[in-house]
Amino acid sequence: MTTTGKVIVWGVVAVLVIWGIVSMSKKDGTESETIKIGFIGPLTGDTANIGQNAQAAVAIAVEEVNNSGGVLGKKVEVVYEDDGCNGATAANAVSKLINTDKVVAILGGACSGATLGSAPIAEAAKVVQLSYCSTNPTISSAGDYIFRDVPSDLFQANYAAEYLVRNGKTKVALLTVKNDWGDGLNKAFTDALAKAGGTIVIADSFDPDVKNLKAQFTNIKAKNPDAVYFVAYTDASIAGLKQASDLGIKAQFFGADAWDDTKIWSELGSLGNGAMFTVVGTNSTDAFKAKMKVKLGKDDLIYCSNYAYDGLKVIAEAIKLARRATGPAIKDALYKVKYTGGVSAKELMFDKNGDPTSAAYVIKVAKDGKLSELAQ
Repeated sequence: MTTTGKVIVWGVVAVLVIWGIVSMSKKDGTESETIKIGFIGPLTGDTANIGQNAQAAVAIAVEEVNNSGGVLGKKVEVVYEDDGCNGATAANAVSKLINTDKVVAILGGACSGATLGSAPIAEAAKVVQLSYCSTNPTISSAGDYIFRDVPSDLFQANYAAEYLVRNGKTKVALLTVKNDWGDGLNKAFTDALAKAGGTIVIADSFDPDVKNLKAQFTNIKAKNPDAVYFVAYTDASIAGLKQASDLGIKAQFFGADAWDDTKIWSELGSLGNGAMFTVVGTNSTDAFKAKMKVKLGKDDLIYCSNYAYDGLKVIAEAIKLARRATGPAIKDALYKVKYTGGVSAKELMFDKNGDPTSAAYVIKVAKDGKLSELAQ
């Protein structure tokens, strides 16, 4: 073989080797044509309306980011996984997103139990996980890579307790679901009510799959409270409020942020009249509301979706700031982000625990299947 022939052969071999390396690189996820971000949320089950609503908001955010040039010259792609509002299911979903889909960050979950159940997986892999709706106080200490853009229930419990006492509702019955979200609010509200000058006259709880709460409400009625602080997800809230009405309980019913699910009030109709709940405020715009209406095919914006939309934008901004899409770089950049112009809060920055540095709550009131903010 001539020298020229050898050069050609070795040149072909080199090209094949390089092509093989690139091909393998793409297969193992180290090089991708898109920047993949994972999403976990309850897309089925009791809280599916919340998860599906948030999914629609994220899809809008992705479209906007990509239409504006993407991130680091690449399009953003979101891989959606159903966590069923369950810790074990969420852990499996996060493991798949990290190990199979090779995502660079994860948005979610919505339910506190899902976030706490999956956080150790993300933390061990050094992949940022940013929750858009989980409020249990212990999430603050879940790990260096665990963030959220909604405030802790410590804020929510204080706000609720102070409002009730200020309005003469000092004797309060407490009924909470037995899970990470309910347990966190149980403790936070108990402490906050005592500090505000109120008294818990009876405290009870129920398993997440229980819908018959007549025994609990019968005991509550016997205590004749001024208010009932009822912490439950969608189906239990609908069933419980119906049962309380059947028992003739006249106390003020007061709930927490999960009551922002419009399914509760549309199904209850006038039976829900007068019920109140706290929810973290948003900075929602008419443009965002209109986009959500088009995406959903109905007018049904749940507050978590504002935070999911901004969460995707915040992760994208952190990647741009870091100039690379790796877990440690994204994590470090999030602490430097000062996000404004969103639809959740007017300004978003993270403290040393990965929590937002500020919180603003409102109270909503139900009337004839609709919700409105209470003027204060």
